Order: sequence, then C-alpha cells, then structure tokens
Amino acid sequence: MPAWQGESVTTHPADSHDQIRVEGARENNLKDITLAIPKRRLTVFTGVSGSGKSSLVFDTIAAESQRMINETYSAFVQGFMPTLARPDVDRLDGLTTAIIVDQERLAANVRSTVGTVTDANALLRLLFSKLGDPHIGSPQAYSFNVPSVTGSGMLKTEKAGRVQREAKTYTLVGGMCPRCEGRGRVEDIDLTQLYDEDKSISEGAITVPGYTADGWYVRMYSGSGLVDPDKKIKDFSKRELEAFLWKEPTKIRVDGINLTYEGLVPKIQKSMLTKDPDAVQPHIRAFIERAVTFQVCPECSGTRLAEHARTSTIEGKSIADLCAMQISDLASWIRQLKAPSAAPLLTALGELLDSFVEIGLGYLSLDRPSGTLSGGEAQRTKMIRHLGSALTDVTYVFDEPSIGLHPHDIQKMNALLLELRDKGNTVLVVEHKPELIAIADHVVDLGPGAGSHGGEVRYEGSLDGLRGSGTLTGQHLGYRAELKDEVRAPAGALEIRGATTNNLQGVDVDIPLGVLTVLTGVAGSGKSSLIHGSMPKDAPVVSIDQAPIKGSRRSNPATYTGLLEPIRKAFAKATGTKPALFSANSEGACPACNGAGVIYTELGFMDTVSTPCEECEGRRFQAAVLEYRWGGKNIADVLAMPVDEAVEFFADGETRTPAAHAILQRLQDVGLGYLSLGQPLTTLSGGERQRLKLATAMASKEGDIYVLDEPTTGLHLADVEQLLALLDRLVDAGKSVIVIEHHQAVMAHADWIIDLGPGAGHDGGRIVFEGTPAALVEAQSTLTGEHLAQYVGR
Repeated sequence: MPAWQGESVTTHPADSHDQIRVEGARENNLKDITLAIPKRRLTVFTGVSGSGKSSLVFDTIAAESQRMINETYSAFVQGFMPTLARPDVDRLDGLTTAIIVDQERLAANVRSTVGTVTDANALLRLLFSKLGDPHIGSPQAYSFNVPSVTGSGMLKTEKAGRVQREAKTYTLVGGMCPRCEGRGRVEDIDLTQLYDEDKSISEGAITVPGYTADGWYVRMYSGSGLVDPDKKIKDFSKRELEAFLWKEPTKIRVDGINLTYEGLVPKIQKSMLTKDPDAVQPHIRAFIERAVTFQVCPECSGTRLAEHARTSTIEGKSIADLCAMQISDLASWIRQLKAPSAAPLLTALGELLDSFVEIGLGYLSLDRPSGTLSGGEAQRTKMIRHLGSALTDVTYVFDEPSIGLHPHDIQKMNALLLELRDKGNTVLVVEHKPELIAIADHVVDLGPGAGSHGGEVRYEGSLDGLRGSGTLTGQHLGYRAELKDEVRAPAGALEIRGATTNNLQGVDVDIPLGVLTVLTGVAGSGKSSLIHGSMPKDAPVVSIDQAPIKGSRRSNPATYTGLLEPIRKAFAKATGTKPALFSANSEGACPACNGAGVIYTELGFMDTVSTPCEECEGRRFQAAVLEYRWGGKNIADVLAMPVDEAVEFFADGETRTPAAHAILQRLQDVGLGYLSLGQPLTTLSGGERQRLKLATAMASKEGDIYVLDEPTTGLHLADVEQLLALLDRLVDAGKSVIVIEHHQAVMAHADWIIDLGPGAGHDGGRIVFEGTPAALVEAQSTLTGEHLAQYVGR
C-alpha cells in the first residue's frame, strides 16, 4: 500500500477571529476542503507535487483577495484590469490584502533591468541629479528610458486673476542614447529577409510573418499612395524604396480609415524587436533569428545612456559605472560617500542595496537584464520591494522561496521571512525544504497523493505534530540520504581549461565522465557559468534546464513528448478514420475556437480576455469527433487523464499501445505522474518543465552527457529518492550525468563533487573542492562541506 494511503491525522487551531477561514474549497483538485489558517503567523504548506498546495494558496486564497481588491476600484479603472473569476469555494473569511511573491520571470522587455524593477535606479538617478558633476538636470536626465525631446506647447499662467496662455518651446532632457534608443544594442537587419524584390506588394512581396495579403499591414502599404503596389520592389525609385522601408510615422487615410503609416524597418523594430525572443511565437522567433543580428551599440558602448548622462560623475564614477558594479561593491561604495546634503537619500539607497546582499543577490549588478534572472532570483528580487515596506497586517504568499539557494543562503531567507512575520504580517509559504519547514508556526500538509489522489488536508498543526502524523511529509521530514560506501570509477574526463565566463577566474577542471557529478556552491559562485558557458563546443551535451518550453499555448505534455502521435494512430485504427481527426490542431478541431478550447478576445490596449468555448465546452474537439470511442473513452477523455491513469490504460487489453506506454513510463519516472496529458505547458512550473524535458531526452539517442540544473526544484522529500534512483539508472545505462544542485541528498548521493566559491560574484569563480562526498564531509573546508556534514550527521 502506498505510504500516502496511511491514516490521516488532523488537528485544528482554536476558533478565533484571528484566522483566515476557508470553507468548501474545490479549485482544481481540491476536495471540498475546510481549514483555518492563523493570522500574523508563518504557515508552511507541504505535500507532494500536484497535491493541491498552489490550488489552495494561490488559486483560492490569494486569488480571492486580489479579486475583492479589484472590485473596490471604479468601473472605469476595472476596465483596464484583467477580469478575475471567483474561485470555486463556498466561503472565505478573514482575508487581508495578498501580495504574491512568486517565481514568475520578471518583465523580459529589453528596457527592464534589475535596477529598474526595484527602486535602485530611481534612487541613483535622484542622487546624480543632486551630486553629479557636471550638473545636467533632473533625475530623468540619467534615465535610459526617457528620450531628449524638443517641442512646443501652451504655457498657462495667471496674473491679477486673469488666465493667460503663451506658446513656449520646451526641451525634455532624458538620458536615452539616441543611437540605440536606450536598448544598449543595435540591430543589423537583412533586408532580403523582409521582402522578395522580384514581386510587387500586391503579389505578396512582403515576407514578414503576419503581413498577409488581406491584412491591415499590407493594405496600409498598398493604399498609402507613397508606393506603387503593382510595381516590383526592385523597380522602386530611390524615393519609393525610402518610403517603403524607412519613412517616419505619417498619418494617412486608407479605405476611409485613418492609419499611421511607417516604414517596414522601424515598424518591425517596434513590434518585434522590443520583445524578449523567448516570449514571442516560434515562427516570429525564427524570423528574428534569421533576419536580425545584434551588436553592442558603438555610441554608448552598451550603457544605454546619452553622452551627457555618461560623462556626469560622482567621485569619478558615472551612473553607468555604478550600475555595472557588483551590488555588494556598490553598497560599500555608497556607504563611504560623504554628502550631508544627500544623507537621507544615501541611507535609503544603502539600505536597499544591503537588502540585495542579505537575500543572497549581492553578486548581481543593477544593469543585469531582468529577463535573464532565474525563477528563484526573480522571486528574491521581488521580495526586496517588500522588506522595507511600511505595510503591516497583509498576507505575503511565497512559492518555494528556497529555490536556487545554497543551504547557507536558506538561513538568510528564513530570517527575512520571520522579519516579515514579526512586522505583523501573515506569511504563507509553499515549500518542500526541511530547513524552511522547520521555522513554521503552523503547517498544512496536503495529499495524500497528487492530482486526483490529492486535494485533501492530511494534517494541520505544529511542526512536532507533523513529524508524528504518519503522513508522507511527516515520514520523510527526518529523511537523510547516506554517503555511498563505494563510488563509481570515472570512464574518462571532460577537460575545461582557463574558463573565464562571467565571474570564473581562469578555472581548470576535469569533469569525470560515466559517473554522477554534482556541482555545488552558493548562488552566484559560477556553477552555471562553468557548465553552460565553458563546455567544449563539440561535447555531446544534452542540457536540460528550467527555461520556458518554446511552444504555443496549445502545447501540452502529449504534443511535446510525441505521445499524441501513437494515440491518434490508435484511435484512427480502432475507429476506421484518419489520425488528423484526433488532433485539436488539425481536422478534429472545434470550428468555433479552432481547437484552443477557449475564445481569445483582443481588446486593443486592454488585456486579452479568454473565455471557455461554448461550442465544445473547452474540450477542443468537434462534437462528431467526440462520438468516436476507444476503450470506452473519446480523445478528450484520454487527454484529460493524468499520466498515472494513462499508464494503466495503455498497458493491457484492447487499448495496449507500447509506444504510448513507454513515453508515459518515462513521465512517471521523472515524477510527473499527476500531470494530465492535455495540460497546457504554460501552466507548468520551472521544475515541472525541466522534468518534462528530461523525460523527452531519455528517449533521445543524441548526447551522452546530461546536464541538469537543480532537478529537485518542486520535488517533495519522497520524490527526491525517486529522482536519485532515476539518475542512477541514467549513469548505469552509460550516460554521464552532471547536476547543478543545492540539495544535500543529491550531494551525498554523488560519485564526485565540484564545489565552487568561496563566495558569490567576484568573490567566487574558483574551485574550492574536488573529490568524493565523503572527502568533502571529512574536510569541512567549505560552506558546502559544513552543511553536508551537518546533514549526514557527521
């Protein structure tokens, strides 16, 4: 009998008005649960992946808080906000304002940096406007997002009670580099990829994605009167080609509609090149990669700033110099600055920068693009906004704040969470790490299993009570992986010599092959730089990370893994039809929603609104297709199955399908048995995405070296054992497995450990230990060695 099928032990906190009370919660897989959460305490929610933790904390409690706050705004303001549906719950009492600090990546806009998403850049600009030499104006003069503009307007004045208006010329002095428009890079566009010069516009000369013959873009060029739509591009005059490719925005009228005409090149720059390449649709990303090359702006050298902003300094340092410094160094530089006139500003800036260091992000720089931060780094950056907040009695909601943190850094995170609680706030944390669970005032354990086997409250109460509760979490709370008696012998080595990527300081290292190698070290010590930035180019490496999977919102585990193909063929064979009918992206698609399951309504400047398709009720297929059954189920029923159920469905009897069964078993092996086959990939966490990629890579014949980046992310303590068994199977099958990891259970299980440090940023980038886990524990010469020794009880 699985451990999660043991007896449930539940205790309830005393009834009080000082509680958040949830009654009858049924969001996603929650099974009509009722519980009380103490306010102004730190509550940790535990349970296996897919047990319902996020459904309860984020999709029920936090979602309803945000919905109710939105309803306090005027109807006009609400029109600019996304419409939030009420969670499926009977009653919620005692809610306070919820602030969500999750792992969602920060804005990937090319203009967004670590400094702009916090108050750091704003404070620095204010500092330079006071102390910069030469003085060049207000704070906006140092902003790379504000252009310098000269214009005219009416100035209103009042004299002797009479209002007078006078035309005045004004100059807006911003800090934006005019060459790259504050992006730090310039594009070189291959014009041959934009159009076919042997065709006219009417014949479809424009080859940019989205510029279809009947679309508004092409109609605008055809009807502008600025170019001849029936003339081949190669026959354009110099004036016509200039107007077609480069003309500045100009008002025109086409078919009785007012439009703004703009040359093809600047239009593409604004509509496609200002977005993060990973955030656009695959066909547009392919076009950008094909048509555009990027280089550092030669005028501002990548600083994004105009000359006046680059040359204004404080003690010889420009604002660009300061933003490029490691934050821990910048904090020290600010502290030594003596300027009585700016003393309060320096104090505020110093405290903000110290918060970065306290939270383990001192190795970053303020000019680091925000879109390049990992999920864990993004969550900690968001946390900085709240550490100095004057707000109290609010509810902070965290999603695995330990992700990406070395055991040494988790202690700092714990202190910050307790600091938020001690200011009178309610802190709700979804977490798996024992070190963080240990500081909880109250624990809610969900389960007993995942997906349809979860959604129940298995325990509420103290940490000591959890240990004796008999739940899966309680049983594994004291779990400690043991050091191996014998480690595998390497079958060669991957040589890295003189590695200097990012903060690496000329690192020479031999990574053993044919074994399980674990790279450790504090966040920012250089682990990813060594593996992802310094590997020999010809090494047969399969890199499996947590980055978003490149695909559309139609993608799901069945399409991504290739599982849908044998399923479609099996349905077609059993029903005497063709496979295309059983694809929501092909002939079987619901005509009303084109197989999306929802109707997307574009509202211009407002958020796109999605509503379930009334025709197919979100099932994505035509009604006629759903009449076809195989094994008592139609195609929508099969795609709604969790992996665990599908494994049994495709194993035996008339529905036996070996090709599908093999893929599903790999999904089980990586701990994704609770995912449904048709779940949109956009809803997966970073850890789930990585495990999905691993399941797919396991079937590939390409690459003998697997590199995994924190594969324990999102895994319950019980699932870590399953992961270790999987890593062993990969090595025993002849693969070399290299894991970047902080979890001590993975370290203890390694054949070889490479520890980087001793610190982060320029204080790291060196190899501080190479050897077996037992040798690391015995030496205890590094932070990792000390924490691993404590973990294994040495």
